[in-house]
Amino acid sequence: MPLEKNQIITLEITGLSNDGNGVGHYREENTDGRGMAVFVSFTAVGDVISCRVLKVLKNVAYGKVEALLTSSPDRIQNDCTAYGKCGGCCFRHISYEAELRAKEGFVRDAFSRIGGLSPEIITIRGSENPEGYRNKLQMPVSKQNGKTVCGFYSERSHRVIPVGKCALQPDIFAEITRYVTSLADELKISVYNEEKHEGVLRHIYLRRGHYSGEICLCIVARRKVPEFAKLAKKVIERFPQITGVVLDINRERTNVILGGEEMVLAGKAEISDEMCGVKVEISPKSFYQVNTPAAEALYRQAAEFAEPEGKLLLDLYCGAGTIGLSMADKARRLIGAEIVPEAVENAKANARRNSIENAEFVCADAGRAAAKLEKIGERPGVIILDPPRKGCSEDTLTACAGMQPDRIVMISCNPATAARDCKKLSELGYTVRKVRPFDLFPRTSHVECVILLIKDI
Repeated sequence: MPLEKNQIITLEITGLSNDGNGVGHYREENTDGRGMAVFVSFTAVGDVISCRVLKVLKNVAYGKVEALLTSSPDRIQNDCTAYGKCGGCCFRHISYEAELRAKEGFVRDAFSRIGGLSPEIITIRGSENPEGYRNKLQMPVSKQNGKTVCGFYSERSHRVIPVGKCALQPDIFAEITRYVTSLADELKISVYNEEKHEGVLRHIYLRRGHYSGEICLCIVARRKVPEFAKLAKKVIERFPQITGVVLDINRERTNVILGGEEMVLAGKAEISDEMCGVKVEISPKSFYQVNTPAAEALYRQAAEFAEPEGKLLLDLYCGAGTIGLSMADKARRLIGAEIVPEAVENAKANARRNSIENAEFVCADAGRAAAKLEKIGERPGVIILDPPRKGCSEDTLTACAGMQPDRIVMISCNPATAARDCKKLSELGYTVRKVRPFDLFPRTSHVECVILLIKDI
C-alpha cells in the first residue's frame, strides 16, 4: 500500500542527505525497485527504526523516529540539552569520524551529480577541535516569562530557543550573553517583537580574535536609547577582553541581522587577530572565517593550488583581504575586490599593517570588478574566488574565464553551487583537477571545499 501520513513503518537508514537527515527507502510489498526515499532527522547510517510518517509528497516522504530498533555503530551520546531544538547542529548524535565521511560524500556527490565532473577528491581535512571553535556568535533576543533571553531559532521558525551555553562557542561568549541579557532587564531595555515590529533590542553579536583574544560586542537594535551607553560601560568594566562595544541600528522589518547605521559606544569597532601569519583587523561587517585554525589550513591548501609565485593574483569576494594577503609575499601583485565598503577599508589597513606594498583593494561587485579588469586588458596568472553560499554570478565566471588565468582556485561553503559554477567554468575552457573538502563547521551540515581549475591548453 502507498505511504500515508501517520503510518508506522520499519525503516533502515542507508545514507545521509546534505542537510543532515538520514535517508531510508520504503518499498511497497510485491513491488520492484528501490522504493520511496524517506528522510528522518537525527538518524545514522545503519539505524533500523520504527518511523512515523509525517508528510508524503509525490516522490519523497518525511518521518520521525518512534523507536530505535537497531542502533548504528556510528551513534554516540548527545551531550547538548538544546540539540534537536535550536536548529543549529545536526550531527551531535554520530561520531566525528562518521560526520567527516558523510561530508566528504556530500562533496563527491555534488561534483558528480550536479556538475557531471570527476575531479580527484582529496581526503577531507577535519578540525582539530570540533567543540568551542567558533570566533563569532549572533543570537536573537526574546522576552520569555518576563525575562530577556537569547538563543537560536528553532528549525524553520523564528521561535527563539534559549541557549545558556552553546557547545560550539567558547565559554566566555556564554558569560557575556548572560550578563548582557541581565543588564537589559536591569536597565529596562525593551526587546524587539518581530510580529508587531516594536521594541528595541534585536540581536547580540560577538566576535573574538582567535590569537589576540580581543572581543567586540555588537548590539543590534531598532533604535538608539540612552541605556545602551550604560550597558556598554558596565560590560567593558566586567570583561577586559572586550575591546569595543558597537551599536548597529536595524530599523527594518527584515530577516537580515545587521542594519545600515553603526556607532561605537565604547572602545573601538575592530578587533585584531592573525591569519596565516598576517596581522589583521576585522570590523563587525567584514567577512572572517569562524574557525581560525581550520581556515588557516584551508588557506594553505588554496596557496598550494594557486602557485602564485611571480604572478598577478586577483582575489574576488576578498572580504578583509585575508586570503590574498596570505599569498602576497609570493605574488608579483595582488588586486582584491569586495562589495562591502567596511571590509575594503579593513583590507587596505591590513595591507599597511603588514607592510605589504604590492596589494590594492577596490570596492566593487565581483562580476563588475572582473569585467572591468578584463576590459582594460589585465591578465592575472591566478584568480581566487571565495563567493557566498549562492555562488558566483554567470557574469563573474564569464569575465574570469575571459581574462584567461592559468589557474582558478575556488573556495566554497556550498558544494552544490560550487559544482554548478565549476561546470560553467569547464564549459569556458577550464578543467576541474582537484577538490579538497575542509570541515570548518563541525557538528553542522556545512562543509567547505577548495577547488583547483586549470586552463585547457
